[in-house]
Amino acid sequence: MYAIFKREFLQYFRSPVGYVAIAIFSFLAGFIFYSQYASGAVSISSEVISLRSFFVVIVPIITMASFAEDKKRGTDVLYYTTPVDLFSVVAGKFLAALALFGIMFINVFAQMIVTVANGGIVDVGAWGSVIVFFFMAAMFISVGLMASALNDSQIVSAIVTFVIILIFQILSTISDYAKTAANAVLFSITQNNDLSVSTGEKIAGLINWFDPFARTADFRSGVFSVSALIFCLSVAIVFLYVTYRILEKKRWSQG
Repeated sequence: MYAIFKREFLQYFRSPVGYVAIAIFSFLAGFIFYSQYASGAVSISSEVISLRSFFVVIVPIITMASFAEDKKRGTDVLYYTTPVDLFSVVAGKFLAALALFGIMFINVFAQMIVTVANGGIVDVGAWGSVIVFFFMAAMFISVGLMASALNDSQIVSAIVTFVIILIFQILSTISDYAKTAANAVLFSITQNNDLSVSTGEKIAGLINWFDPFARTADFRSGVFSVSALIFCLSVAIVFLYVTYRILEKKRWSQG
């Protein structure tokens, strides 16, 4: 696994991908921090929460070539024709992408130092937001790896990753629309307002159960919830396992 991790991590800097991702993240983090600093109200937790909105752009850039590039070069055959542990391949690529996020996040740590040096405070909520950031990064990276394993086109992989992450990001909006629609439809059928309202709320609650942003909202206030982190980690494991099964299926088809 270490060999895969090392190869994939260095590959980010042998191509423009790593530099582009770092440049985009640095620009966004710097712009948000400068805007706050200029207004005299710096909030690291607010900055990190804002940066989480850009997973939809950064993650597809990082993960789109993870497996698709191997297929393009034909090097993916080595995974299937040699006695290599495919889950080690998946884990190595996953950790390399997560390590790249760690490199990008140095900007935010530097901003924390600047904030403290100028008399500001980095409170518990800021550290909670940082923890959530990396757990959600892990979750969305696993989504990107699965999308990359599904096909041999980097563009298609990026689009699939973009769509899935976007759906996660707008689940709260989807739940609101679903609640309103369920209320209207059930009321028109049953003429029972209480039943339609309660059913709509249950549907909205079910959709919100899958919303990682809603689950981790309290971290900003310094309220830590282990269940929220377990949820993000569980989703990441599920997508990584699906990626592994996709590769395993292709290995058997090669045989």
